[in-house]
Order: sequence, then structure tokens, then C-alpha cells
Amino acid sequence: MSAVLSQSVRAAQLASRRGVARVTGVSLRVALQKKVDHFNSTVNVRSFSAGAPHGGSLVDLMCKDAAHASQLKSACVKTVEINERQACDVSCLAMGAFSPLKGFMSEETYKSVVKDMRLPSGELFGMPTVFDMADVSGLKVGDKVLLKWKGEDVAVLDIDSIYQPDKVTEAKECYGTSSLEHPIVNQIVADLGKFYVGGNLHAFTTPDFGYPAANAAEVRATLPAGKPVVAFQNRNPIHKAHFELLKCAQKDVDDSILFVHPTCGPTQPGDIDGLVRISTYEAPKEETKAEFPMFRWAYLPYSMKMAGPREAIQHMIIRKNFGATHFIIGRDMAGTKSTITGDDFYGAYDAQEMGKKHSDELGVKVVHYENMVYVDGENYMQESEAKKRGFKVAKLSGTEFRRKLRADEEIPEWFAFQSVVDILRKAGDKAFCA
Repeated sequence: MSAVLSQSVRAAQLASRRGVARVTGVSLRVALQKKVDHFNSTVNVRSFSAGAPHGGSLVDLMCKDAAHASQLKSACVKTVEINERQACDVSCLAMGAFSPLKGFMSEETYKSVVKDMRLPSGELFGMPTVFDMADVSGLKVGDKVLLKWKGEDVAVLDIDSIYQPDKVTEAKECYGTSSLEHPIVNQIVADLGKFYVGGNLHAFTTPDFGYPAANAAEVRATLPAGKPVVAFQNRNPIHKAHFELLKCAQKDVDDSILFVHPTCGPTQPGDIDGLVRISTYEAPKEETKAEFPMFRWAYLPYSMKMAGPREAIQHMIIRKNFGATHFIIGRDMAGTKSTITGDDFYGAYDAQEMGKKHSDELGVKVVHYENMVYVDGENYMQESEAKKRGFKVAKLSGTEFRRKLRADEEIPEWFAFQSVVDILRKAGDKAFCA
């Protein structure tokens, strides 16, 4: 599996020859999947020195018995075609990312997580994991529902709870605001169904998003014994400032593995589309693999909540399940701005403080950094160091970067990998989420 996680499938070269539309579709999926299939056919999952999964053991929700799967399907009273956000949750549940959860939250569990950020059994859990439905007529506790993704049977939900959530309380407790100017709070109110349905999940396959996503057990099987694992989560293309931060973190934690684990599901308007993001990760991975063999890469089909501090806890739990002993939290992790005023909903280091507060309990050490900035002639350094030494910092805002991309203007070499710039330019406006 190390080949899957640490070696590129030449996405950058494919991008330059064929255009991003093909790379981010069938071509990329097939190339990457061959490596995953080879790994799955040869690896024996072993126990390593990485910390224990959240709750003590990884949850495996895959139904491997064909007869049992057939029985589950035949017992279903309703079929639901799930959306991408729901499909990401199904995938994270099935692959063990949300261990110790065994399915979508019941009303009791939902209320406990919303109010106390804990499961009824006492474990920390950052955000509610719920299955929403607009209409539950004809459904009752004990029924089974078949979940489909793009026409494929992916799972059965065994209903043990049907309830109407208090979405205002959910927003205030989990997101720190009930303002509809928060893009995901707006989504909860405007788009999510009136009802939540809880129950155990029986998965037959993980949804196909166009890229393979190694599960928690597979990633753990690649980690060398006795080495700390520093995990990094991001939702945007990795530019050079990000990569400098990764290099610093890997050096600061002695003899460590650096696990780059981007989220590739839905985020918020203006972010880079998930499939385009995959190509922008494959390119620098290929360029840097020889110099940085201690880096591991994998992709997570997770729907971002933009919940700041509480989502930082969620990401720590997920990476703990994947074997991380350390977790990088940068400035304004999982933050968002008002869709009206542009004001930040969270403080720049609120997520770091929340992570540090619960670090000991989770058994995951927070590795925290300020912004990495570029100083001409001095390379990258932390922002406070540049200020202390009186250096002039080179700046390029995200807005200006996008403008330069669209205008086909030169992007400074210090800011981005050229291969990433090429991929984004070829994708054009389609690279950005609406």
C-alpha cells in the first residue's frame, strides 16, 4: 500500500497531455485503483505502534457475506438515492474513519454530541453524523432502507430512531452561530431534510467518487512500527507554503512519517472541486516523492462542515483512527466567513486551542504553526519570525491568485508548484465549486 500512498500515477503528466477533465475522471480512477487492488490482494493487516483507534478498535461495517447481503436488501421497505454529502458519510462510516460509530446517530446520540461533544458512552466526538430525510412517511423503527449511490447498492440502514432535530440548537452548539450567513448552517436549515434517521449501517461497497480512498485499516498497515505519524488535513490544493509547513512538522517530530490526508468531498462555494483537487495533489506528490520518502498520501471522501474548533476535534479523531499520533492544526482550520460581510466566524487560532485542550484525552498531540510566509532571499519562515527580523513578506491573496489564473498571468514561483498551476488553468472556471 505504500505504493498507493506515496507514489503518484503520473497525474501531472496525464494532465498536460489529456487535460484535467480526463485525468480527474476515468483515467485517474483506473490508474489509482490498480494500485489499491494490488495492495488489497497482497497485504495482511497488522497491528502497529500507532495509537489505538478511537473507542479502542476500528469499526468494520462491510458486509462480506453475499447471502447475508441479499437478505438485507430483500428486507428493505424503501430505497433512497443518496446525495454526495450522505455518500461521504456512508463511506467514512464504512471505512472506519468515524470509529467507534456503527451507523448514523440515534436521537440520544445526536443530542449528546450536539450538547456535550461526547457520545453517550463518554468518548469525545466533534460533530453529529446524521442521515437526513425530507419524508419518513411509511417508515418506522425496525425497518430497513436500501441506500443507493448513482444507481449502485451501497448500504442498508437498519432504523432504530426517527426524529425531528432542533437545527437551531445544532447550529449554535456545533457551529457557534445560528446565522444563515454561515454557509453550512444555511445548508442545514435550507437543504437538509426535516427528519433525521438513525441506525446501524451494513455496507456492501464504498461509494465510487472517481478516486480510490484507502480505509483506516489499509493505511495503518503501511505505517512503519515504532515511528510517530504526523497527519495533515486540508481541503485546498497544496501550495508551497503548505509544503514548507509539512517539511517543518516532519522535522520537528523526530523520525516521523508525515501523513497527508486531504478531504475531497463537498466543501463550500469558491473552493476547488474534489476531482480537480485530486490531480493537484498527485502532481506535487510525484515531484517530491524522491526527496521525501517519509511522506504518505491518501484521500478522504469527507464532507467539510466548516465548523472551526469543533471540526478540528472531528479531524483529530478521524486521523487517530488512521494511525496518527500527531495532528497539524494551522491558522483558521476549518474556518469560514460570512457570505454577506466576509467576516470570520472563528478566531485564527480557536481550532488550535480546542485541539490542545483535548489532546491528552484523544492521545493525539497537536502540532501547531503560524502562517508560513515567503521572504525574498530567505525562503519560507513563520510569520512571527519574519516580523521579528524586520523582513518584508511577499504576499499573494487567494482572490488575486484566482484572478491571475483566469487572466493567464504569471504566478510567482515561490507561491505554487507549476504543475498545480497548469492543472488549475486547464480546468478553468470548472475547477471551482459553485
